Formats: sequence, structure tokens, C-alpha cells
Amino acid sequence: MRIAVMAHCRHPISPPFMGGMEVHAHHLAHALQARGHKVTLVAAGDSRVGVPVLPLMRQHYDSAYPWHDFHGTKVLNDHLDLSHAEALARLRDEGFDIVHNNTLHRYPPRLARSVGLPMVTSLHVPPFDALARAVRDSVAPWHPVTGCSRRHLDAYWPGGVARDAHVVPNGIDPADWPFSATGNGEAVWAGRITPNKGTHLAIAAALRAGIPLTIFGSIEDSGYYEALVRPALGPRIRHGGHLAGSDLAGEYGRASVLLFTPQWDEPFGLSAIEAMACGTPVAAIEMGAVREVVGDAGAYAKADGSDLDRALQEALTIPRARARRRVERLFTLERMIEGYEALYAGALAARDPGHDPVRFPEIELPQRLVAAWDRSDLSQAI
Repeated sequence: MRIAVMAHCRHPISPPFMGGMEVHAHHLAHALQARGHKVTLVAAGDSRVGVPVLPLMRQHYDSAYPWHDFHGTKVLNDHLDLSHAEALARLRDEGFDIVHNNTLHRYPPRLARSVGLPMVTSLHVPPFDALARAVRDSVAPWHPVTGCSRRHLDAYWPGGVARDAHVVPNGIDPADWPFSATGNGEAVWAGRITPNKGTHLAIAAALRAGIPLTIFGSIEDSGYYEALVRPALGPRIRHGGHLAGSDLAGEYGRASVLLFTPQWDEPFGLSAIEAMACGTPVAAIEMGAVREVVGDAGAYAKADGSDLDRALQEALTIPRARARRRVERLFTLERMIEGYEALYAGALAARDPGHDPVRFPEIELPQRLVAAWDRSDLSQAI
């Protein structure tokens, strides 16, 4: 197949990756290419991922409009709307068989529903109003939607999950995350250093438990870092920087426990399965889909982290081989790609140029974009 993988554009798809969405886009594009598909990544133009890139915008938007300063503002919203509209219009003449949409933007799902475009939309965050309405409005046999956990999909469809919505868990290549049979008695935490990741709760738990902790990740919120992370750094709490995957795998393998501290309705938890693949059990704050993903490879604490030190001590007793086996059974890259390929085939088989048209309000889907796709027989272009 000729596949357009549309990525989120806050950050470039380039190592070291800023977060799970960037990792997902990289592995998805490369794994599909390895299985013989012709893949184009539609992403920020400064992405460097080893497959052809069709720029969604010239440069990732956080470089000019940092999310913490511009989130929800008209200037950023207008930039995103224009960029996504222009990129979707360009796709019309590229001859792709299917589009895999990971953008979190409202235009791609509604375009798929409006013009009968075969597309898979994958959700990566808890529901927010614009995205939740877009996917509920647009799910169709030719436009299936995926979440990365059952809890994740239930949040988008609290009254009952749509027939064409499916769980496809995130996956990793276990070979990239080598198993280590023993740990060094210390803890690690990995992720973007920002309030909804709960770095400060990991620090507090490690200090109460008397266990050294190393923090890995980029400083996304400098105010949060300066107030609640930097003052704690010292002999027992260390910031090890932002590492590439291979280096991070070595750190996971040396550690005895991963502290996982979400302060949002966690849809999955990629860092948890990366550590588990290395044999490192998880002490987790139980929010969202954490228990669904970590299962018996972890110990769990309350949302406020008040008993996370107890969960940390409990996690140290979990056999490391158990954590690895859970990843190999449920969360491999191969399993994820097979799930997506099945949905691609189903969407292509279900495409219906004669479907009942849906006209969305201009703010939800520009009619000039619909017109660009409707100007000739769509069945000849996909």
C-alpha cells in the first residue's frame, strides 16, 4: 500500500524524541516500510525520520508558538488550521491508498467522513472537546478510529464505544529494550518534566523510601522544574538529561524500579512498557489505563502519590522476567502493526464514493478543502 502517516506537529519526529507520540510516529513509519509498504510521513518539516517527509508545516510549531504560552490562542489555532488544511489538500493528488491520521486535529477525521476517504485515526490523548466531537462525528466503516487501551476508548464514548472504534495497544520492538536480569537497587523516572507527568511525586516517594532516583527527560515546563524539581537535586536525586532510546534502555535495565506518576487520565504509558521490556517493574500512580497496561508487573498508589513509597518497595519484589513476558505477550511492535494493517484493509474494502454526504460547519471543516477533494471521481485517486 501507499500510506500517508500524518503525525502530530508540536515537535519534530526526530531522535531523541520528545515524547510517546513522536516515538509512535517514528516506529509506525519504519515498521510499515519494513513490511513493504510505501510510506510518506506528513509531519513538521524539520523531522528527520528516514522515510520521505511531506511537510505539514515548515517547522514544528513549538519552536515559534510554545504550547505553554500559546495553547488555546487564536494565533496558534489559526496556524494549525491553515497548516492542516493545506497539507490535506496536497494529499489529494499524491495517490495514497490510505491515510493514517495521528494529528489530534479536527479536520482529518471530518474530511474522511465527508468525502469517503479511507483513513484510520489513532487517538493518543484523553478526550478534549474539539477532538472528541470530531471523531464521534466522523467514525465510519471506511474511517475506523483506534485508542491505545479500552479505558482510552471508553473515555471518548462513555455511552458505549462505536462499532468502528477499536483498541490497538502501542507496541515496541523488544530487541530495542534488552532484558536485564538484575537491577542496581535504584529507581528511574522518564518523561517530559511537566506537571501532568508528576515528576515531583516520584521525587517525594523516592526520598521517603530512601531509594536513589534518576530522572530522565526534557524540561518542558521550566517554571515547574525550577520550583519542584531542581531544589530536590543532590546526592540522592539526579537529573540524567534527555536520552536517545538506546541509552535510555541501558538506564532502564540497570534500575530496579520505574516510578510512573501520571497526573492525567493516562491513555497508555509507553515509558512503562519500555522499562518492563528491560525487566524493570513499575511503581505507578493508578490513573487512566495504567493498571490495564502494567498489570501484574507493577504495584499501585493513590492519585496523590501519598503511598507511592509503599508501592515502590512492593514493586522491588516483582520478578523481572514477569515484566518482560507481559510486553512480549501484549505490546510488541509487530502486534501493533498487524492491528493497523487489518484496519487499513477494512477501510479500503468499505470505501463508498456513493455514501450519504455530510456537510460540516465551516469552523469544523472548510468547504474549500472538501471542494479540493470532490473536484473529480475520488475512487480514482485512492
